[in-house]
Amino acid sequence: MSEGYSVASLNEMEIPQGSEAARWAGIRSHFGIESFGVNAWTSKEAGQTLIGEHDEVSGGAGGHEELYVVMTGKATFTVDEETVDAPAGTIVFVRDPAAKRKAVGVEEGTTILAVGAKAGEVFTPSNWERSAPAFAFFATKEFAKAEEVLAGALAEHPGDPAVLYNLACAESMLGKTAAALGHLRESVEQGERFKELARTDTDFDPIRGEPEFAEITL
Repeated sequence: MSEGYSVASLNEMEIPQGSEAARWAGIRSHFGIESFGVNAWTSKEAGQTLIGEHDEVSGGAGGHEELYVVMTGKATFTVDEETVDAPAGTIVFVRDPAAKRKAVGVEEGTTILAVGAKAGEVFTPSNWERSAPAFAFFATKEFAKAEEVLAGALAEHPGDPAVLYNLACAESMLGKTAAALGHLRESVEQGERFKELARTDTDFDPIRGEPEFAEITL
């Protein structure tokens, strides 16, 4: 193969996740793309969330314009409370970084390709990708290894809310209650979406009964 191009399937680029999560193909990291963000998610079952509700201005987000392509199956998008039915071949472009967006796979096997970058600026990867190397260890329940990876990411990117959140998840599963609560608090102080995620995230089941957890997620 020429050094000028690369070829891979989504299966080859899949990053292991928990059993309840959609399949994630880490396209940008696999190819080492430096000019734009690009990833894909595939639903394992009908009704599965593929693009979690978020905007691109809060919680350390990158301010990206984002384009979504429904490659297979059928999805339902919600953009600023407006619903868009999106069968295969539909393209949804969210120009406004402040717009809240979410997508659900109506059918099993629905795949959405997402492309994003900030207009007028040199591209930098989305902050949430900094946690990606640890996700495989969550899938195999090797939480100590996940903690090690995330602690390293936090040292490189102090205060990153997504890294703080995922580190808190690992610490919770390891029984490190005080550390988990401290990092979770730091995370939710920077982004309301992390508070919402924590309310239903099973990684926090070991500390869910703590009064401080209820206070943080209230």
